[in-house]
Amino acid sequence: MKKFCFFLLICFSLNCYLAKAQQIDRTSVKDSLTNYSAYKRKLTFAGVLQTRYLLSLNKDVDISGKNFDGTLSKGISNTFMIRRARVMVKGDINDHFSANILANLADFSSDPTNKVLENAYIRYSLNKYFHVQAGQFRPFFGIEDAISVDIIRTLDFSNQYYAFGKNGWQSFQTGLSVFGNIIPDGKLRYFAGVYNGNNKNKPSDDNNTKNYYGRLEADLLKNVTVGVNAGSGSMAASGVGKAYGADASAKIPLSKKFDLLLMTEFKTGANFLAYNADKQPVRPDLSEYQMRGFYFFPTLRYNHESKRLRAIEFSCRYEYFDENYKVQSNPRQTFIPNVSLIFADDFYAAIQCGVAIDRFKNQIPLTTAYNNSLGYVQLQIRF
Repeated sequence: MKKFCFFLLICFSLNCYLAKAQQIDRTSVKDSLTNYSAYKRKLTFAGVLQTRYLLSLNKDVDISGKNFDGTLSKGISNTFMIRRARVMVKGDINDHFSANILANLADFSSDPTNKVLENAYIRYSLNKYFHVQAGQFRPFFGIEDAISVDIIRTLDFSNQYYAFGKNGWQSFQTGLSVFGNIIPDGKLRYFAGVYNGNNKNKPSDDNNTKNYYGRLEADLLKNVTVGVNAGSGSMAASGVGKAYGADASAKIPLSKKFDLLLMTEFKTGANFLAYNADKQPVRPDLSEYQMRGFYFFPTLRYNHESKRLRAIEFSCRYEYFDENYKVQSNPRQTFIPNVSLIFADDFYAAIQCGVAIDRFKNQIPLTTAYNNSLGYVQLQIRF
């Protein structure tokens, strides 16, 4: 905690220096203000609704990917479902302070314990070099955290995103973070934070050790961004573990109508859940319980730009993920070919269809570690 406070002090001092060096254009209206309490105050609402139809394409495998004995039971092989029904409220108190609340109402369809509330934070923005937020939010620990939570370009986020989220490395966590530009043109950015690391909607931390993370992000070329991440943390009585990652994204114009979008990421980190679940009398050290994953996500976008159909995207994400590659390795490979018809700019209305194909090195009957293919059609609306 002392190291983080020291880092925060350095960022604030650097920010003050840059703010003095930078010439700021002030309008006559702003210069005449004597009370900034309600300057630029506003309240905005937004959200996303995502519905889908799922169909298992394998015999004796249900929609969750779990194998079942067809002679003893009958699994659910197809269903309609609401995946996300998010509502976001953002309140700008003035030009420096704001609050953000995001809730997923779809979680009420199952046990809502420790669900529903996702974002709940207060942000202070001094200028483009220094922002600080406190509450529940997604730590910037990978490229998928930098993407808006209401833009899903395929069936879902990556397998590694959800596994790292369950282990407290990313997804929604409670704590404090700072971020901003390092240089004036914004081509080099920093992110850092400290948080509990025991996931969302918990009344308090589950130990006295906090999680720390840092990320540097740079625009190396036009439309090419790379990032590196590092983190340290724990969960319950697991001890302290580490996590690292690197990612890159690019947008390559191929012609007036076609763009190629590329995204790739690699991450490795401690699997606290596997370590804590191992009840053998003598178990290996935490450093032996490690996750490791990589994915490549190319998307060919055709900018149709008609009055109704704005674009068509063709993609196929490939992912390799091993949830415990040192102690009990069983790599999972996932292929998701997908077609998206976009009827409103910026994914405000889209229909998507595709197949999620999972292949495991070792199939385990009567579990989700079993080869399966899941067909889907989903409609998502942002508002």
